[in-house]
Amino acid sequence: MFDLTGKTALVTGASGGIGSAIASALAARGSNLVLTGTREQVLQEVAASLNLKSDQKVEVITANLSEAEAATQLIANTEAAIGPVDILVNNAGLTRDGLLMRMKDEDWQTVMDVNLTAVMRLSKAVLRSMMKSRWGRIIQISSVVGYTGNPGQTNYAASKAGMTGFTKSLAIEVASRGITANVIAPGFIQTAMTEVLTDEVKDELLKRVPIGSMGTPEDIAAAVVYLASPEAGYLTGATLHINGGMAML
Repeated sequence: MFDLTGKTALVTGASGGIGSAIASALAARGSNLVLTGTREQVLQEVAASLNLKSDQKVEVITANLSEAEAATQLIANTEAAIGPVDILVNNAGLTRDGLLMRMKDEDWQTVMDVNLTAVMRLSKAVLRSMMKSRWGRIIQISSVVGYTGNPGQTNYAASKAGMTGFTKSLAIEVASRGITANVIAPGFIQTAMTEVLTDEVKDELLKRVPIGSMGTPEDIAAAVVYLASPEAGYLTGATLHINGGMAML
């Protein structure tokens, strides 16, 4: 079950805690991997940590997804290095937090460029090969904030909410070609970003989580494995909310 042998997965934002956990989980199921992000040394360390079989391949390709041509170039480089992408995991994202009345236009646009526009460009770039093979998985990593909102994050929340509408529409367009498109919306996940929070802030956040603890990157990675698998072929246009009950949507 959940065998991905022979499939090639591209994971954006693979140098982060969630991205590296996704890469590890996909590798454990037999897929070839392309890891991308802006920090080459960290990506190389993630690649070296993967427990690969002799017939599995891994490539590191850096890309700055805020640049207009980066997405199409990334897919071209991936196809040249390792072959067509079967599984696209759009995990890269960033924040530029601030109250809207003080938010600069560039802080809005940068978040949109990376969190939403790059998702569109990458999804578009992999469709031709997926349609040709009549099989594909497009998986977006969103956020609970895209469904509940959060003060100081109008740009981030809008980008993540937009990801959902985009994915639902895409799912309808490509369903007849054996391609699925789905969203995972994590809640409060234990990563380097949350480690910098004070204990007091963490305690306040956990009061909103019925399970009473933070999630782990592996919780998100497990959902990615499922959505990437042949067994998830009848699930498309959906959002998996992995948030410990923080928001029961």
